[in-house]
This record gives sequence, C-alpha cells and structure tokens, in this order.
Amino acid sequence: MSVNGQSQSHDVEPRTLLVHHIRENVGLTGTNIGCDTSSCGACTVHLDGQSVKSCTVLAVQAEGAAITTIEGLADEARAAGTSTGEQDWHPMQEAFQQCHALQCGYCTPGMVMAATSFLNENASPSEDEVREGLEGNLCRCTGYHNIVKAVLSAAGES
Repeated sequence: MSVNGQSQSHDVEPRTLLVHHIRENVGLTGTNIGCDTSSCGACTVHLDGQSVKSCTVLAVQAEGAAITTIEGLADEARAAGTSTGEQDWHPMQEAFQQCHALQCGYCTPGMVMAATSFLNENASPSEDEVREGLEGNLCRCTGYHNIVKAVLSAAGES
C-alpha cells in the first residue's frame, strides 16, 4: 500500500485493523483510536480517495490501496497547489484553526479527514448538509458549531 505517497510493505496478521497498522507499523499516530466500533470516527482516513473509518478495515484489505492520513493531507494540498496560510496546511486544516473548531483535539484528525472527503462530494453544502455529512464523527467536547463553521468556511460558504 501507499501511505501519504510513500510505498509501504509490511507483514501483518490477517486480523490487524488498518488503524493499528497505520499507528504501529507505519508509525503515524495522528490517526486516533477512539472506540474500535466505528461509532466515533476518530480513526477516519482516506482510502483511495474515500473517507473510511480505519477501525472497520483490515490492513490486508488495503493491499495495493492509496491511503492518506492527517499527516499527509497538507502534502496533498501542496502538491495540488491549494495549501494555505503560514503553516502551509490543507485548506480544511486552516479553516479548523481559523474557526477554532477544536477543543481537546482528539476528534480533529478524523473530523478533518471526513470533512475533506465530504466537500469533495458536495462542494457547496448548506449548514444542515454539513451536519448530516459529519454525523458519523463524534466530538465529545461538543464543538460542533465551530466544526460546521470551519467546513462552511473551507467551502467558501461562511
């Protein structure tokens, strides 16, 4: 598989979840483990461009796939010429920072990945559509208002 544009080849047990593979074998810890039951979305990554909860995918199922984690999102934006701000972040990361869309930050990587994928599917969403589009990702700090504001800002709808 390719993780953030880097080819990866590891022997893994067939029962290894993708989230554990990313954290333990690849060494990228930005993808959080929140529930292991697909309820929270903290482990959301892009698998071949689609948002997935990596606790629901076995690492062996991702063989040959292109995976993007939160650590690689800004690199994708730089390569596409869409990075923003002093930090050279992905526009969604910049919007989260500008709109104060994080509190403890635990859900943030998964929220950013889900929101980015959502905007790829719906470039001009309404507030209700953003709320519905992110309903599979939970923020335990209840920062939803600013998260929705950030997604709308990234979409140019603020």
